[in-house]
Amino acid sequence: MVDQANDDKPDRLALSQTCALVVGGSAGIGFASARRLLDEGVPAMVIAGRNRERGEAAANMLRNGSKAQIAYVQCDASRPEDVSALVEACAEHMGGVDFLLSCGGGDPMPRLLKNIALDELLPTINAVQAAILLPARAMLEGMAARGGGSIVCFASDAGKLATPGETAIGAAMASIIMFCRAMANEAKREGVRVNCVTPSIVRSTPLYDKLMADPFCAKLFGKAEKLAALGVVEPDDLADLVCFLAGPQSARITGQTISVTGGISAI
Repeated sequence: MVDQANDDKPDRLALSQTCALVVGGSAGIGFASARRLLDEGVPAMVIAGRNRERGEAAANMLRNGSKAQIAYVQCDASRPEDVSALVEACAEHMGGVDFLLSCGGGDPMPRLLKNIALDELLPTINAVQAAILLPARAMLEGMAARGGGSIVCFASDAGKLATPGETAIGAAMASIIMFCRAMANEAKREGVRVNCVTPSIVRSTPLYDKLMADPFCAKLFGKAEKLAALGVVEPDDLADLVCFLAGPQSARITGQTISVTGGISAI
């Protein structure tokens, strides 16, 4: 557990005093953010994900050259029992959590609504949102007991902008966005900040490769990429924002939904 005795303002906890949990930290945005947090001095971290082999490999890569205490915990964040066990594991490994990055929502593939069977619709929506929302809810009491904390959830601009093929995904993303805003309004009384980051297409991720291998998705997002006049977003771009929202410079920011799209949209 990191000693916080010298910090009399929990809402300005330095990254060098921050115990971090990254759900979805074994690849893509989560891994890039975990690496950046460690570079900025985070002394203790747990990364969580479904695939043990990939998670252990990611933890070993993060340990390379780092003096931080780093652990991997296998967790399907869409399962309440797994998330409860994750809370206990974080308490065991580092005493608790000061910063949560929840970005383990999987790799949802766009499909036209007419191609989603009626009995698949709600499971499709729930599969996207559950793994983001459950870790955020699970960390609330622990962060409050530590005097405060910061939570960052990832959704996407599909929750703000209606897009063909993303009716179900957009519904899930809009749910995440509103959950974060409403949670922030309640959690501020406990010193806990909650913000949401909404990228569009993100290169150099497993999801990007999966999307571009699908003819329908490649056409959809190929058009979107042409609108990114500032450049298509990379995981490191998002990692920079994550570090800002985790750190003391953002101590007065909560309840915000921040788009990072390279100019694809301005909403």
